[in-house]
Amino acid sequence: MANKRDLKQTINYVCAELISETFAAGMLEKNIDNANVDNLLNSIIQINQNYISRISHPEPGMPAKVYFKDLVDGFNKDVDEAVDMIGNLF
Repeated sequence: MANKRDLKQTINYVCAELISETFAAGMLEKNIDNANVDNLLNSIIQINQNYISRISHPEPGMPAKVYFKDLVDGFNKDVDEAVDMIGNLF
């Protein structure tokens, strides 16, 4: 991690790509339930907001290196789950 700004930009970029993939899947596939697409979009937006706010307000008393490693690992896990959910839309 170079700095907080780069980490925030990366999180925003990944979440924007997930949102665009979800929109594309929802528009191209006729058999997809719109409620599922809306729920997935909401969860991606919540992931984005959660991790951006966690970057801005780190946990006190925890070493920064450990905190941000845990944050990145959690974000990667949540992104993997979102990608699986996008794949299950079809």
